[in-house]
Amino acid sequence: MDERELRQREGAGRRPDADLVRFLETMPAAFSFLDARWRFRYVNAEAERLMGRSRTQLVGQSLWDAFPDIVGSLFETSYRTATATGHPLTFETSFPGVPEGWFEVRMWPGSDGLAVYVLDVTDRRNAEDAARRATARTGLLARVSAELSGQLDTLSALGRLAELVVPILTDGCIVTLVDREGRARDVGSWHADPARRPLMNRYAQIRLDTLPGTSPVAQALLAGTPVTESVAAVLDLMGEGPARDLLVALAPATAVVLPLTAESRTVGVLTLYQDAGRVMTAEDVDTARQVAAEAARAIARVHRQNQQAQLAEALQRSLLTDPPALGETAVVVRYVPAAEAARVGGDWYDAFLQRNGSLVVVIGDVVGHDTAAAAAMGQLRGLLRGIAYYSSAGPAEVLRGLDEAIAQMHDETLATAAVARFECDGAGGRILRWANAGHPPPILLTAEGTATVLGGDLGDLMLGVDPAAVRAESVVPLPPGAVVLMYTDGLVERRESTLDAGTAALVGHLRELAGSPLDELCDGLLRRMLRGTPQDDVALVAVRLADPHPDESGSTSPHG
Repeated sequence: MDERELRQREGAGRRPDADLVRFLETMPAAFSFLDARWRFRYVNAEAERLMGRSRTQLVGQSLWDAFPDIVGSLFETSYRTATATGHPLTFETSFPGVPEGWFEVRMWPGSDGLAVYVLDVTDRRNAEDAARRATARTGLLARVSAELSGQLDTLSALGRLAELVVPILTDGCIVTLVDREGRARDVGSWHADPARRPLMNRYAQIRLDTLPGTSPVAQALLAGTPVTESVAAVLDLMGEGPARDLLVALAPATAVVLPLTAESRTVGVLTLYQDAGRVMTAEDVDTARQVAAEAARAIARVHRQNQQAQLAEALQRSLLTDPPALGETAVVVRYVPAAEAARVGGDWYDAFLQRNGSLVVVIGDVVGHDTAAAAAMGQLRGLLRGIAYYSSAGPAEVLRGLDEAIAQMHDETLATAAVARFECDGAGGRILRWANAGHPPPILLTAEGTATVLGGDLGDLMLGVDPAAVRAESVVPLPPGAVVLMYTDGLVERRESTLDAGTAALVGHLRELAGSPLDELCDGLLRRMLRGTPQDDVALVAVRLADPHPDESGSTSPHG
């Protein structure tokens, strides 16, 4: 082989090495090679830039000496694992001292060392994170809308609003509502850190009583404009005390207060607390404003519902007059409105004397729960009273006359009613004559504690369906001291139970309360049966003849 051919072969053998070096030097990823003793043997140009040192400084130096910060980190664990197992490894992380960047690290172990490849994936990670945050914000708006528009109990949903916005938009949150009288109160709080949730809850209970008028919350409530302030500045405004101590313990860095504005007035605020290092992006702020707008609309609905409920209840109470004073006969009436706004409606009672002197007691319920039902109730109540007084007819005929009047004058009204008339039996005793149009049956309670449901199941067809329906009439003797109780279905109906179970519970309570003064008996029934504010309106009327309690008044107000 001649010298020329030898040089050609040597040149051909060197060319791949030169091409490889040129490739490694120009590649956009950092590449380095560590020998079996963890010393740098090769560092390309991008690795020099990434590590901030020249290859002359690095080559020959131990990895652990050159970068002591990575000792004990994911880097060391992964490097040693790859070397020990002989298997390649890949992971993503940020470099110590470079928290704003993300890098993909790949390593290939060999018999003589470890090859390490590092690629900057910050842009990709940021894009993925932005996409996740955008999806989270969209989902948050959907959940907020569903919670606030789909809940019957809107106030409770507003209290849970803080849990929805954490941690997507903020680290901590307090929701504040302003009632129609201008009183502000915190109704919900939450924190991303479970350990700080009790602190946030206690802070929300007392902060409004201690925050100065120059605080961000006070400014947002007063001016109706967003306020962003450092918590350090807020602490400077606060006096010494538990509220300031709690805010120090919570340790937020920034407070963002967004007013909840509806119908040209501030109806609440949303306070977002950011920990140090967290910054709300423009997209976060826009989403928070949309959440605030949704919450404001929900609060406005609550205000309207409360106003409607107050008007309906006032109308209904104005139509429920006091019973007559009847000497030895005691008549007690009660009316309790429903818990949820605008659920007032068509429950009514009445007690009056016919022209012949007979006592007539009525309990009824117009279908519906609004001011229209309350108005219809007032009209039916007046019609029934007029028919019964003028005709002196018995309960069945009174109901038939009312049914005919409904068909001619209120053809879209449906109602249930029970009518009872107290009569003498001609032998010095008393009887109860009664008829029932689809209403819960009356209950007879003797002085000895025997309780009897009169008629068992619901009575005849309800009013407003068929004016030609035949109305049955029943008669039962009334022993001295007996109590007749008439009531609406709100007393015995429960979503989680049956009507039969409710009636059985009512009968049991009546037996236990037998012998009590009539006022105490009615109040005791309401406490035991309702256990708080009812889900539906409740009206009741109780009558005791030949009252054995001479100190008891002859009648009591429906507003007790």
